[in-house]
Amino acid sequence: MSAQLGGGWDGGKVPSGQQCNLQGGNGSTPPMRVSGIPSGAVWIVAYFNDKSYKPLSRNGGHGTIAFPVRGAVTDLPAVPGMTKRLPGGAQVMAPAKSSGKYASPGYLPPCSGGKNNRYSVDLKAVDKQGKVLAEIRDFTIGRY
Repeated sequence: MSAQLGGGWDGGKVPSGQQCNLQGGNGSTPPMRVSGIPSGAVWIVAYFNDKSYKPLSRNGGHGTIAFPVRGAVTDLPAVPGMTKRLPGGAQVMAPAKSSGKYASPGYLPPCSGGKNNRYSVDLKAVDKQGKVLAEIRDFTIGRY
């Protein structure tokens, strides 16, 4: 399985405006094209993390979103942060682990204040029983 970023995300600097609203943005998840999805997979589960900030660095610290699989190649659309209402059949599996003014009921966009933190995603293709069929670990989506 492999993934490719889109929508101005290139794994370098987080695109302008894609940070959290506390820092003047209105961020969404990066759109991605996932290829080589095994047959039998029904969801791509995306675990978003801030690898530079230990409390949110693993297991979906910035939120866990499930996207429906539409074939061996599936485009994961950008979905908005700071909400649990998502388009395109995407679902919040677990909210961000942040708290206080950083709390989010879904995805928390990059919110490190521009300290060059590294944001990544773990992608897992799962079948209808929840068994992981393939995964990509620690795929860098950008720095902020």
